[in-house]
Amino acid sequence: MRSSTQHFQTTTRRVLSVFVVLLMGSTPLAAQEENQDPWEGFNRKVFAFNDSVDGAVLKPLAKGYRAITPDPVEQSVGNVFSNLAEVKNVLNSVLQGKPKEALHDSGRFLVNSTLGILGLFDVAETFGLEQSDGEDFGQTLAVWGVSEGPYLVLPFFGPSSVRGLAGMPVDSLTDLVNQIDDVPTRNSLMALELLDLRASLLDVEGLASGDKYLFFREAYLQRREFLVNDGVVEDDFFDDFEDEDY
Repeated sequence: MRSSTQHFQTTTRRVLSVFVVLLMGSTPLAAQEENQDPWEGFNRKVFAFNDSVDGAVLKPLAKGYRAITPDPVEQSVGNVFSNLAEVKNVLNSVLQGKPKEALHDSGRFLVNSTLGILGLFDVAETFGLEQSDGEDFGQTLAVWGVSEGPYLVLPFFGPSSVRGLAGMPVDSLTDLVNQIDDVPTRNSLMALELLDLRASLLDVEGLASGDKYLFFREAYLQRREFLVNDGVVEDDFFDDFEDEDY
């Protein structure tokens, strides 16, 4: 079975697309407001809605999927979607001016798409091409100087931000699954990807403690900071929560 760390890394590499285009201005990152959650009242209501939908539908389905799917098969399904995400990684690495990372992820995609049989097996890792944390257009906008904007919880899609929302349409265009012409096939693959994503969270749910909303908000914001800064984060939100009594 995949470890909790692997599940968490896989989860953070995947971004579900939404059909909303949001125009926003470009401001220096340093000019962001200290209050990153001015819409907390609204966000909490959406969070509660998402949590109820998850508990009633997604989580039971994910448990069923985990129960009937052999671990090697589940691993291969995750590998396929991670491999498809390399296209998005390469594009955004180029846009961010990171040619080394773009070549690295291109190599992973080529090796796993061929020797790995369309990504079923992560052969590239045995060649020293380890999976990166991933890139998306939200990170590219950050590199270009677009401020993150307020924290935002989206119905069905979960934690995001104004900048993250603005980047989602571009991410959707670079998602190879979305480019499949056959509607039944495309929808089936999208459903499988969502199911595999939710199943990957089953092993890490126990990490949440105290105020669940605050936990996921801080987890999201610090993870995004980690990705935008290529691994440099000043604080650890897990340490912060250990010091709080809710």
